[in-house]
Amino acid sequence: MSKKNTQKENVTLPKKVYNFCSKKRLILGVVIAVLVVFIAGAIIRGIHLAIEFKGGTLITYTYQGEINTNDVASGVKDIVGSSVIVRKGESLDSGGKQITISFTSEEGLTADRQTELTSTLREKFPDNALEIYDSNDVSPTSGHEFLLKCLIAVLFAALIVIIYIAIRFRNIGGWSAGVCSIFALCLDLLVAFTTTVVCGFSIDSNIVAVFLTILGYSINNTIVIYDRIRENRKLMPKASLNELINVSCTQSLTRSIRTSITTIGTMLIVTIVVLVTGYDSLLSFSVPLMMGLISGTFSSLFVAPVTWSWWKNKKTKKEKEAKSSK
Repeated sequence: MSKKNTQKENVTLPKKVYNFCSKKRLILGVVIAVLVVFIAGAIIRGIHLAIEFKGGTLITYTYQGEINTNDVASGVKDIVGSSVIVRKGESLDSGGKQITISFTSEEGLTADRQTELTSTLREKFPDNALEIYDSNDVSPTSGHEFLLKCLIAVLFAALIVIIYIAIRFRNIGGWSAGVCSIFALCLDLLVAFTTTVVCGFSIDSNIVAVFLTILGYSINNTIVIYDRIRENRKLMPKASLNELINVSCTQSLTRSIRTSITTIGTMLIVTIVVLVTGYDSLLSFSVPLMMGLISGTFSSLFVAPVTWSWWKNKKTKKEKEAKSSK
């Protein structure tokens, strides 16, 4: 864009405008890399559904003294034949020590197997005075229904986002902008899900909370970029779409990085605290969310606007070819 036109359009450009629209290969490379890591992680580590989604059993015991959760998990695994999660806690009523044992199972835990399990644990930990406090079975049907409701919630939220962006940015091609923002969001969710799989975390209700948090964060960042493009369209009416995107993303770059450092840094601190204090159950929330936020920063600056630019330019090219052929 010439200096003369810039002065007429009364807009101050950044000292250096980065060419975001030339990074299509980078975006494609990132998407392919994430897919490869996800497939490799799913094959090597497997995808483990938690009780909420697959069904299983929760048993809580009270105990005294000190007990090793790894030893408990090993003893229970020999009986139930599936992966076991053991967490320590305290009773809200008496303040006594408790351990909660959870494992997935299709048929649930019968009374005989529960008796066998309790007897085995008492024999293995005779000094801890283990007493059963509570036991619950989650049926596979209930778990599948819960999973379906979670997926519907995420899809419904995505649909609302498309409609909102289509209406708000209808003057610059709202529907295409909305679809591209969802494409960017899918990358962020895939990054979070891949992190969960690679780290060996179970797919539980935490991942749903992560998805919804990332959805709000990523879409908010993308809307800021689109809003800047819409404002610059009025200030730079002669500029091409690529020029608008490059200028708008450059103007928003510092703000996006600062916001991301704050939010990602907060989650990093949470992750460190969780590792130090031993509350491992929170890692399945903090680690995927942190990676999803990093992806959200990248996708809002690159994926959403650049894919939107590619879509609009391709459409414009086809329209010109159609006119020239008549």
